[in-house]
Amino acid sequence: MSMRRIAALVGGATLLVAGLASAQVPQYGTNVTLEQARKYAAAADAEARKNNWPVAIAIVDTAGNLVYFQRTDNTQTASMQVSVDKAVSSAIYRRSTKVFQDAVAGGGAGLRALNLRGASTVEGGVPLILDGKIIGGIGVSGVNADQDGVVAMAGAAAK
Repeated sequence: MSMRRIAALVGGATLLVAGLASAQVPQYGTNVTLEQARKYAAAADAEARKNNWPVAIAIVDTAGNLVYFQRTDNTQTASMQVSVDKAVSSAIYRRSTKVFQDAVAGGGAGLRALNLRGASTVEGGVPLILDGKIIGGIGVSGVNADQDGVVAMAGAAAK
C-alpha cells in the first residue's frame, strides 16, 4: 500500500473519531415516561410486525435505566440483553449506535470506539428526542443490524 493511501486512511479515521467526539448532539431533557415509552415501543413493534421480524425492544431513560421492554415470540435469547445494551449506549452517549458501528468499520483510530465503556458498536440503538432534548434511548435487536436500525428509527419517530 502506498504512503499516500496510508496517510489518507489515517487522516480519514482521525476525522471520524474527531467527529464522534465533537459532533453537535442534543442536551438531555426530562426522562422518558412510561406512557411515552409505550408509544415508542408500539411504533417500533408495528414496524417489526409489518416486516415479520422477531425483535426485542428496550426503552431506557437518559441514565440508561430500563423503563420499558418487550419482545416478540421467537426472538433469539441473546437479543433481549443486546436490545438493552443498544438503548443504553444511545442514551448515555447521545448518539445512534450506527455512529459507533461506522467508526469501527472505518478502522484505524475509529477502533477506539471499542474501548468506550457501554458503547454498543452495532446499529439498532437510537436516542429518543423530544422538543430537541434527549429523553432516553430505544434499542432493538433480533434481525440484521440494519433491520434493527429500521425498527429503532420507526420507534424513535413516534409522536
